[in-house]
Amino acid sequence: MGASLSRRTEGTNRTEMTPGLGDIPEGCLACVFMNLTPPEICNLARLNRAFRGAASSDSIWVKKLPTNYQDLLNLLPPERYQNMSKKDIFALLSRPVPFDDGYKEVWLDRVTGRVCMAISAKGMAITGIDDRRYWNRVATEESRFHIVAYLLQIWWFEVDGVVKFPLPADVYTLSFRIHLGRFSKRLGRRVSSFEHTHGWDIKPVRFELSTTDGQLASCECYLDDMEQDYENRNHKRGCWIEYKVGEFIVSNSETATEVRFSMKQIDCTHSKGGLCVDSVFIIPTDLIDCKRRGILK
Repeated sequence: MGASLSRRTEGTNRTEMTPGLGDIPEGCLACVFMNLTPPEICNLARLNRAFRGAASSDSIWVKKLPTNYQDLLNLLPPERYQNMSKKDIFALLSRPVPFDDGYKEVWLDRVTGRVCMAISAKGMAITGIDDRRYWNRVATEESRFHIVAYLLQIWWFEVDGVVKFPLPADVYTLSFRIHLGRFSKRLGRRVSSFEHTHGWDIKPVRFELSTTDGQLASCECYLDDMEQDYENRNHKRGCWIEYKVGEFIVSNSETATEVRFSMKQIDCTHSKGGLCVDSVFIIPTDLIDCKRRGILK
């Protein structure tokens, strides 16, 4: 279909003076593009010169960028974005932008232009993390930060973190990404070991978040379920699970929002182990819902 449209728009048959897509004024195309997503605009830009010109207009792409896109650019060296068009800035910010020594990343969702964030395990305070009797750092391609914290065994389990950033006005969901068991590759296949996995079915882990303007959220969850494990090959083991901590609202994007979060199981009557802590995600809530329903990819 795209090829046939392209031929019509370029007017290969000059004897027929019928208008084609190439005759649509760029101003009209720009009005249409305002209501399309960035991937849709880029696809249409391949049709002909008129579409390409309209699809490169700064007036279109500045509407696709969040109001605080300059805050994201400020995390990069100025030479990375100087003299860039708004379209190229959108493409640049759609890739992860690291900050705080590379332990945190912020980026734009490619479809909606909404701001998303991730915090590495190395960017959090983990009780006993420097004692190799309790924790190990494990390099892996399964983490966007290429390293996770693996718990061998501990009695006092606590992971705390904080992030301060001028997030745009929106409703956000904060979640922890964790994995029961240690994973590796053997003969090209992914395998999981649960040698150290214990204690997570005895007491729940408590997740909490708080913001500087007084918003609070918390929940408790058993990370392991031995009854389900025996009957149904417990789906909680051997795969990454994102545990939702809660939601918070940003109404003022002029000032930086500080969010504190934690997961803990500090009942010292039993030990626990065999857990990988990867990262924390802060994602617009309805963006998560749309992706779960398959509306966004």
